[in-house]
Amino acid sequence: MLQNIRDNSQGVIAKVIIGLIVAVFALFGVDSIIGGFVASPPVAEVNGEEISEVQLQNNTQQFLNSIGGDIGSIDQDLLEQIALNQLIEEIVLRQSAENRSMLVSSDRLDRNILNTQSFQIGGVFDSDLAVRTMAAQGFSVPLYRETLRQQMIMAQLANAYSSSNFITDTEMQRVTELTAQTRDFRYLSVILGTRTLGTAISNEEIQTYYDANSEEFTEEETVVVLYVMLDKDVIAEEIQVDEAELRALYESERDSFEGASEKRASHIMFEVGSDLSEDEALQLASAAQQRLVDGKDFGELALELSTDVLSAEQGGDIGYSDGGAFPAEIEEMLEVLNLNEVSGPVVTEFGVHLVKLTEDAENVFQSYEEVVERLERDLKSAEVELIYAERLEDLSNLAFETGELTTISEELNLTIEESDPTGRAGGRGIFTNQQVVAAAFADEVLLEGNNSDVLELNESQSVVLRVQEFNEANVRPLEEVEPEIAVLLRTIMERDAVQSLGEQLMLAAESGAGLDVLLQENELEWISQDAVERNATTVNRQILNEVFGMRRPENDSELASLTLDNGTFVLLELNQVNSGSVDSLDEEQRITLTNNLRVDLGNSDFEAYLNNLRSNADIQTTRAADQF
Repeated sequence: MLQNIRDNSQGVIAKVIIGLIVAVFALFGVDSIIGGFVASPPVAEVNGEEISEVQLQNNTQQFLNSIGGDIGSIDQDLLEQIALNQLIEEIVLRQSAENRSMLVSSDRLDRNILNTQSFQIGGVFDSDLAVRTMAAQGFSVPLYRETLRQQMIMAQLANAYSSSNFITDTEMQRVTELTAQTRDFRYLSVILGTRTLGTAISNEEIQTYYDANSEEFTEEETVVVLYVMLDKDVIAEEIQVDEAELRALYESERDSFEGASEKRASHIMFEVGSDLSEDEALQLASAAQQRLVDGKDFGELALELSTDVLSAEQGGDIGYSDGGAFPAEIEEMLEVLNLNEVSGPVVTEFGVHLVKLTEDAENVFQSYEEVVERLERDLKSAEVELIYAERLEDLSNLAFETGELTTISEELNLTIEESDPTGRAGGRGIFTNQQVVAAAFADEVLLEGNNSDVLELNESQSVVLRVQEFNEANVRPLEEVEPEIAVLLRTIMERDAVQSLGEQLMLAAESGAGLDVLLQENELEWISQDAVERNATTVNRQILNEVFGMRRPENDSELASLTLDNGTFVLLELNQVNSGSVDSLDEEQRITLTNNLRVDLGNSDFEAYLNNLRSNADIQTTRAADQF
């Protein structure tokens, strides 16, 4: 079947879509008929249009998929409220667009579907893949087309707002004054150091801190588990593959591959139908062939004449074939054409074509050494799957029947492994899997001493575990944590000393007396920064945020202080604010700023429009969607 032509020809689109619809009816018809007899009350109405429970659940699942979450870990009511809010907004937008008689042509819909990457194989639309993908998303073809049409109409409406704004010179100047603003300032830092090393920390202070903060030194409950693992990779190592089998498989693959080639072709198509007979198409093809002989460019002629409009936009290119992708008549012609040679008129079930061979590559099969590992995996694969399935069943039975792992280990030749102590938050190895953690702390395993059920870690590994040791939560003894507490208390003392000195520096700077003496005594120096931009990377971000949050100096300077996350005290002196100017921006910066402003204003206008639609709509709902 000529996938490239059938999928890319405008005149054949109707045939493809009809085929898709027939296939979807076959897949969904019975369920659709049966489902039609059962209806649940709507969860909401928007200007008389109902939102069903099925719509809400589908939209909730789509939203969950989009954020990559686990429905078990997110509040279901919250998810449904967000999903319902989205549905209401989509409906009021669509209703507004339809009231304005906004349309999307069938041709544009077809082009969108044909160009959807998830419907393509090797860059070529595949109808079977499209049907399967739509079905996996819960769509029939008609429903998918209708949903796509609504989305494209709503996109037109949104684009009308987001793309229609303009920025005046005055607005541009005002924004630039802020965004391109720079500031001149200086600062000094008082870091945590050795100011309190001469002050001893007493045993009483350590004891007091320990008693007041014992929860900081509590070790969580942990388990040590024994487990056995069934692993496909280990099974594969047990299987021996005969060299002769590998050689035979290699020769078989090479024989079937050898001589195969991949050809790329372009065509100019004259579709035969009610408006054009085959004889007329042959005449048009012959006339086009003569124009090519006279020197006309093939791609230009395809764009002018071909009824396959999508391939025509690509110079007539219809892609690659290994000998079976195109109709037999075209495949036969490609076998006799030389590279870049154009055929005479070729008649197929779709019409008359002029065919050009644009690429012709003979494929070379890889050497035995390059593919032997893959061949060995292929030969082992089926046997590994069979053995794994049999042993998995045995593992499940033995885990239930026995009260220990020794029997399992002996009968299935599995090594008993021991884990590190691990808490409920998980840990290393198999405990990175939360399913394993939950099983280890389950009552039947932890309290009753049973083996766990078989836990499938992934497609190739399964484990059974039992608890070897349980350690209750406990507070570590003072002797063990005394050094930690001493460090904590020393840090607190240093922070207090830094803050005390910082307050002295701030008072001296505000009063204008004694600052120089303090700086000299503590070996501190001012660091000056001039013309620093808002997004500069040469200054600590916390300092920069504070500087640009300070008001413009009324006299000579403005003072401020802050404590950084690492405990450092910083004294700031803002000396000057330099307003930005459009003239200081280069062309690229100006264009970027203008575009960003237009988008922001457009989004703001669209949001206001959407809020207005919602406020004027008659919305009846049983769920609390309006708060979102």
